[in-house]
Amino acid sequence: MESPHGAAVAAEDFGLEGPRGRVFRHVTFSAEPGSLVAIEGPSGSGRTCLLLALTGRMRTTEGHARTGGLRLPQQAAAVRRIAALGPVPAVNELDPAFTVAEHLNERALLQGRYGASLRTLLRPRAERRAAAGARIDAALQAAGLDLATLPKAGRTSVRDLERLEALRLSVALALIGEPRLLAVDDTDLKLADAERDRAWALLRSVADAGTTVLAVCSEAPENTQVVRTAPATEEPTTEEETVDAHSEAGRA
Repeated sequence: MESPHGAAVAAEDFGLEGPRGRVFRHVTFSAEPGSLVAIEGPSGSGRTCLLLALTGRMRTTEGHARTGGLRLPQQAAAVRRIAALGPVPAVNELDPAFTVAEHLNERALLQGRYGASLRTLLRPRAERRAAAGARIDAALQAAGLDLATLPKAGRTSVRDLERLEALRLSVALALIGEPRLLAVDDTDLKLADAERDRAWALLRSVADAGTTVLAVCSEAPENTQVVRTAPATEEPTTEEETVDAHSEAGRA
């Protein structure tokens, strides 16, 4: 039975063939709502493309999948409304010139304007502002990011954040919209062992709270459901091709 919050994710013989050959193929798995799923594989094995495909942001060519009961690739637009991206290089990155507060306020503003019901939009401005602040506070708490610990609190520039702090900020931004599915790329990139453990603990806590989490990594920890992508037999997918495919999915 589908959870009222987390989204079940399943794929059967899911695959993508791009202009330069196979990107990923024969992906079959099933994950319950609130699962922490690690998409494990070497760089160039199509793991980021699989992440984007399962969130409705890349159109596949083989097999099918379901996210939150919605069929992919046919209902990709609907899937995008329930799935949020954390950090994905070249697709959904933090602006290094922005401060932490600017990122948070912008995301809350966009969520309040485009993700809210008409009834919510008609509420008094002060009430809407208070609701936005509450969403930000809840997202920061869920992501384990305490602004008071940053060098300049909310005025800290993204370029001055440590890698783990930037990951927490990206997760907080995604959680402001209360998605049913959170997708995170390169979870273990450039992290020391202790930091990697804290990153996975963060994602586990998000999943335990009910949101399904898909996380790309080179090596999955023991307490995750693992989906593996095979080493690329053709030319690896480049960042430029990933961006092009993502843009094409948005127009579909």
